[in-house]
Amino acid sequence: MKIVYTIAGTYRPAGMERILTDKANYLATKGYNITIVTTEQKGRPDAFPLNQAIRREDLAIGYEDNNGRSFLSKVLSHPFKKFNHRKKLGKLLEQIRPNVTISMFCGDESFLPNLKFAGKTILEVHFSRFKRIQYGRKGFWALADKYRSRQDIRIIHRFNHFVALTQEDLGYWGNPANGTVIPNFISRFPTTPSSLESKTVLAVGRYDYQKGFERLISAWKKVCSNLPEGHGWMLKIVGDGPLKDSLKRQIAEDGLQGFAVVGESASDMDAVYRNASVYALSSRYEGLPMVLLEAQSYGLPIVAFDCKCGPKDVVTDGKDGLLIKEGDVEGLSGALLKLINNGELLKTMGHNALEASKRWNRESAMERWISLIDGC
Repeated sequence: MKIVYTIAGTYRPAGMERILTDKANYLATKGYNITIVTTEQKGRPDAFPLNQAIRREDLAIGYEDNNGRSFLSKVLSHPFKKFNHRKKLGKLLEQIRPNVTISMFCGDESFLPNLKFAGKTILEVHFSRFKRIQYGRKGFWALADKYRSRQDIRIIHRFNHFVALTQEDLGYWGNPANGTVIPNFISRFPTTPSSLESKTVLAVGRYDYQKGFERLISAWKKVCSNLPEGHGWMLKIVGDGPLKDSLKRQIAEDGLQGFAVVGESASDMDAVYRNASVYALSSRYEGLPMVLLEAQSYGLPIVAFDCKCGPKDVVTDGKDGLLIKEGDVEGLSGALLKLINNGELLKTMGHNALEASKRWNRESAMERWISLIDGC
């Protein structure tokens, strides 16, 4: 069976690309003929290693050339890029003749179901239903986000199948008749969990508006002000993105040098997780964050904003972590202090997190994917 995955942009080191890699590699080992199509790779290496049997195609559309340009400039150029995208993808699908084409909801969802040679179509969403309006943009951008959010509801019904990561989010999409839930998974469980001895609170993700790391730093300032001098606890934020310098400035202005650090993505994330004792999530919205699944697999108790969507599907409040009302910075700092000041509670929650992580195994999730794909 031939399957095409389409994902706009580049194959960058982020959660969505990582789970796509794991799924594609798994399917390739089962004999499926897989092609992954991007729009902006332009010769750059893929972020994650792919099975040699997987075909890679980049359409070189140039959507990202618009980054930083004015609203009017984007409005004028976008239709031409979209037309080129549709034309190039249509030609590629005619050449491949896939049985199933799976869109990652990144730009082709508006026209993919109309392409003659797409085969059966599946749309999978890796962000919450309310992602667009949670950008917090103003003016014309706010109007555009609201319009596109309404259009998203119409679009999902045009696909043969629609896949959400959580039951919560599927409900926000209106529980469509073509909808189903298949969660993300952990492809490789660590051989050694964290000892929970390091005085480190960890956060991982892209430095952008969605992740809300500036709120985490504000919460951490309150944590440090309530700890004795020389407490030794450190907030470590690992990732990359446009707000990196802004976050570094915030740490300096808040006097948190030596207590908080913003660093690059690490090549050895295993060591990063094992050398942490608490995981913190400050996102404004998610889908089903891979970082939470990974943190659980290392036995880290999680303190998270209960944003849409994902945290409540991963964390059982009071058992393996603590859920805080989204945006409650004071509550976030209080929850972190609760674990920092109670080593027994921290280790109990860590043990429970390790047990809870077993439900995120790859085989059960991929069985559901194969059933859906073969059913097409």
